[in-house]
Amino acid sequence: MSNASFTWDDLQFFLAVARTGQLSTAARQLRSSHATVSRRIDRLEFDLKVKLFERNPRGYVLTTMGQRFIETAEKIEQETERLQDDLAGGPTAQRGVVRLSAPEGFSNFFFTHMLPDFTTGHPSISLELVTIQQIMALSRKEADVAVVLDPPKGGPYYTEKLTDYHLKIYATRDYIARRGEPKNRDELLEHAFIGYIQDMIFAPGLDYLGDIHPRIRPHFQSSSIFAQLTATRSGLGLCVLPIFIAERHPELQVVLEDEIDLCRHYWLACHHDLRQVPRVRTVIEFLRGVVSDNAEAFTGRPLVGRPAIEAVG
Repeated sequence: MSNASFTWDDLQFFLAVARTGQLSTAARQLRSSHATVSRRIDRLEFDLKVKLFERNPRGYVLTTMGQRFIETAEKIEQETERLQDDLAGGPTAQRGVVRLSAPEGFSNFFFTHMLPDFTTGHPSISLELVTIQQIMALSRKEADVAVVLDPPKGGPYYTEKLTDYHLKIYATRDYIARRGEPKNRDELLEHAFIGYIQDMIFAPGLDYLGDIHPRIRPHFQSSSIFAQLTATRSGLGLCVLPIFIAERHPELQVVLEDEIDLCRHYWLACHHDLRQVPRVRTVIEFLRGVVSDNAEAFTGRPLVGRPAIEAVG
């Protein structure tokens, strides 16, 4: 590779395919065509005289040499963006796509409401929001930034606690009027419960019912918090819901309010190599700000001062 010749433009095509694994997705990100991306990757491999990707029906997979090359390409990307930021003297250089992975509840019931402020303040950054029920692989750059329920254990990641959030048991007022209100935990067993599908719980923090009563067995289960909320609002039964979701719906009331108050956490994580990329840093700072400004919605308690950042790694 010592005599290889390539341009920064070549590296952008390489990084887009490496991160997406698909020519068509990379082409959309680059505002190019499938054929152009394929041709540029072929040319880069020819110039370098190495095979960077294995082609298969599911897409493009990095070879061992491709894995080594991506580290160099990302360092060049970071330095290029820092230089652009310095030359432009500010946020005009913060251009490009940032992929954010976040749980369905956080995404749909909180973050999407903040998007107008983000797009107004940062029109040059294109956000991709992924809400599938799993933790995206930061190591393979499936996501640039992730909001997660459990921080990554080890690895080259920067992690900080974004916020605590509290959950309570909710039911509709009509359901309580029809079935009666439980007076203690044992009486909860007389009611229908709504919860997650046990063998599809992708994070330990979502396993709520065992913390409330070991003998609760949900009558309706879904991997979607939106489906659980809809079922609860339809009067199907009781459900553990984050207060920042449930309190939007006045037809819901808290059950055993003084006895049951669960606390979970949202963490922010990104690969160390991406943390100082201007557009990624902008998204991280925006997340910190809007979550801090809305702390009472998550915890039910007024914020006293700004929370200290609890960082790991």
